[in-house]
Formats: sequence, structure tokens, C-alpha cells
Amino acid sequence: MNAFESFLDAARRDVDAALEGWVPSPAEGGDLASAMRHIVFAGGKRFRPALVLLTCEHVGGARREALAAAGAVELMHAYSLVHDDLPCMDDALLRRGRP
Repeated sequence: MNAFESFLDAARRDVDAALEGWVPSPAEGGDLASAMRHIVFAGGKRFRPALVLLTCEHVGGARREALAAAGAVELMHAYSLVHDDLPCMDDALLRRGRP
């Protein structure tokens, strides 16, 4: 694994850990929380939030200072995927191979 792949892996772990704390569990939020987690934790590289973290570090900031912004970028990306897949836009039964 090269340095960039290591950075992406660490960023993904950090963002996932932060999102775990921010997105309610089904026990806390019921069906809505379950649906939110289905989308947010569907897998992926977390490339967009990694770019936020990399930019912060590049200008001398600490990763923890940009973690909230990185998480927000990932949540907006997840929202955009849901919005694009609404039945009024696309009525396919599967999204990225998942119901």
C-alpha cells in the first residue's frame, strides 16, 4: 500500500468513526435512522471527505479540525445520491446493486 492509499484508508476510518457518532442508531431514531444508516454506511472510499482532510493538513491544520466539515461533505454526497434516486427521477428497483 502506498502513502496515498494509506492516507485514504486512515481518512475513511476517521470519517466513519465520526459519522457513527453523528448518525443516530435505529434504536434512537427508528425507521428513519435505519434508512439514513443504510445510505451513509453503504460502503465507499470516502474520497470527498478525504480531500477535505488533505486540504486542511496541506495548509497546516490538524485533521480533527476538519473532521466535521469532512463529515458534512460526505453527508451531502449521500443526500445527493438519495435525491437522484427518488422515484420521480429514476424508478429502478436496485441502486448500485442494492434494493
